[in-house]
Formats: sequence, C-alpha cells, structure tokens
Amino acid sequence: MALVSGLVPARFLTLTAHLVIVITIFWSRDNNVRASLPLQYSQQQYERQDVELVVALSVTLGLFAVELAGFLSGISMFNNTQSLLSTGAHASAAVALLFFLFEQWESSLYWWIFAFCSALPAAFEILLFVSVFGFKRKPL
Repeated sequence: MALVSGLVPARFLTLTAHLVIVITIFWSRDNNVRASLPLQYSQQQYERQDVELVVALSVTLGLFAVELAGFLSGISMFNNTQSLLSTGAHASAAVALLFFLFEQWESSLYWWIFAFCSALPAAFEILLFVSVFGFKRKPL
C-alpha cells in the first residue's frame, strides 16, 4: 500500500507541473517560433510556425483532459502501471519542456516531446478506459 500511496500524489504533481509548463509555453511561444525560422522570414512563415505550435499545444491540453478525467474519476488512480508510466512521462516532459522554454528550442522539437510524454500515457489511459468500460460479450 505504501507504493500506491506514494504514486498517487507523485502522479498528480507531475501532471500538474506538465500542465503549468504547457500553459506557460502557450503564453510565451514567440521565442520558440522565432527560433524555428531563418534570420530573414516573412510574416506568413511566422504565422505558419505559430499555428503549428498552437495546434501541438492544444492537442496536448486535450490529452491532459483525457488523463485527468481517468485519474480524477478513479479509473486509473490506483493502477500502478498507469501511474508509473504517467509519472515518468510527465516528469520527463516537465524537464524537457523547461529546456524547450528557457533554451528557446525550435518548435518542431515539441512534437517529439509530445509523442513520448503526452500521447503515450494518454493512449494507455484510453486503453484502460476501453478495458474497464469495453464491450462485454454476452454469455451463450
């Protein structure tokens, strides 16, 4: 029981940290967009890169909703496998996104962080939903 009692708050804190950093990047995405562009760029190139980053951040927020729904509803709160995966992924995302924010990495690198640190735990959360509420066969 000690493992479960330690995983639940750790998972919540890492989810919250990742969420706060994503919202911060939303507010200050200008530097990351400019880092993705050549020294001489047009307004159209800037807007294209900005839209790409906004889409990536928006999809991330949608996946947060999925994970928080599963966590706060209790479906995956005490599932050790999901908790470990989510805690590791979101802690890694928090560290990587801090570098993304402070070092002004190119916005294309966000997709790699998104794939491993947001999409992967959300996909397993969805699989857990399906396994709990999935279709049940009727007995013959």
